[in-house]
Amino acid sequence: MLRFAIGFALLLVSSSPLWAVESKRPNIVVIMADDIGYECLGCYGSKAYPTPNIDRLAAEGVRFENAHSQPICTPSRVQIMTGIYNNRNYIRFGLLDPKAVTFANLMRDAGYETCIAGKWQLDGGFDGPRSFGFDHYCLWQLTRRPSRYPNPGLEIDGKEVDFKNGEFGPDVVSDYICDFIEKYQDKPFLVYYPMIAPHWPFLPTPDHADWDPTMWRDAKSEPGGYKGPKYWDAMVRYTDKMVGKVIDKLDELKLRENTLILWTGDNGTYESVVTPFHGREYRGGKGSTKDNGTHVGFVASWPGTIEQGKVAADLVDFSDVLPTVLEVAGVELPEKLEVDGVSLVPVFHGKDRSKPYIYCWYERNGVREKASQHTRDAQYKVYANGEIYDVVKDPLEKKDLADSMPVGSEPERIAMLRKALDKHDEITKASDAKQKKLQNKQSKK
Repeated sequence: MLRFAIGFALLLVSSSPLWAVESKRPNIVVIMADDIGYECLGCYGSKAYPTPNIDRLAAEGVRFENAHSQPICTPSRVQIMTGIYNNRNYIRFGLLDPKAVTFANLMRDAGYETCIAGKWQLDGGFDGPRSFGFDHYCLWQLTRRPSRYPNPGLEIDGKEVDFKNGEFGPDVVSDYICDFIEKYQDKPFLVYYPMIAPHWPFLPTPDHADWDPTMWRDAKSEPGGYKGPKYWDAMVRYTDKMVGKVIDKLDELKLRENTLILWTGDNGTYESVVTPFHGREYRGGKGSTKDNGTHVGFVASWPGTIEQGKVAADLVDFSDVLPTVLEVAGVELPEKLEVDGVSLVPVFHGKDRSKPYIYCWYERNGVREKASQHTRDAQYKVYANGEIYDVVKDPLEKKDLADSMPVGSEPERIAMLRKALDKHDEITKASDAKQKKLQNKQSKK
């Protein structure tokens, strides 16, 4: 009887005007490209590669000048999905803590339809994406690592699917997203698109004259190599094309004005790629805590809500994405969930936002004793080992300023960064034992 009453109540709600209001909640699309720094994007002043669709997002919304990722992929994925700095929840490369709560968990609980498509690299098997809040998925590197590009092997809604007829991984993944958007256009939805591209291997795409639809057709695992820059231009072009495909689908369905799109990259460009940028040769720095390893593009577009063509100097890191997504959707952050991020919504409305610094904890394999820690603002970076750099004048961090800024006589902003670093270092020490215990548990599996 109780089950019938609940079902009848839900039927009444679904047929009432309240449901119409519910369906107008904004959709959210979070796109994170793989291995591309801000120096490769036209909207940041690059003239090396055409990125018209990413540039379109920036022109229609706000471009953040001071956005920073983690130095490599897994740390960035953990941080963007949980809103928590890596010092508190990073275990090892290729893993998200099975007990973690993601923005998708919270959005699904709030009634959003949720989808992830692209690169996973967070372990958990077929049930992993669903346990982290995604009811629909089309992923690469969930249960295996075959080709991601020509004739790819993907995991789609609980099944391994191999493509052998000249398909291209980014096309399959973006098709899945577009199909999801069309199917659930009448409901509020969250799409998380951690793109496969343009991460190496750098290969000719279907739009390139050297494209070979038979390539890797019989490969059991993804071949190595192909890290030279020969096809980098082609990879960037195709990455941008896939972004445009999603935008066009939203336009086609007249959903754009009710959809926030966030676009960024998960870390700096691979080091074999050198790009002419602002009068100098800019070498990619993936894996480095220097600016060329973390400085990424970050744009937010929401026509009719965000003023077009805005440029924001606000400091942004990936912990800010979760609180932004929740605030846009009108979803309360659970009291027990202590996140580190600060919502970007005030910036969308031309208001001030308080984020005086960014903090970074980084060690690829989660070895607590070897981690690098730093705090930074738009100009200065202070490391836990005492080093200080002016990253505007010295982006490659060749001149340590620590001797000229001794404790007690340093500028106020350096004192603030030191104090913030001390605070996070105490948090790190408190979480070390917990993280080591999780690492030992995972290593025994």
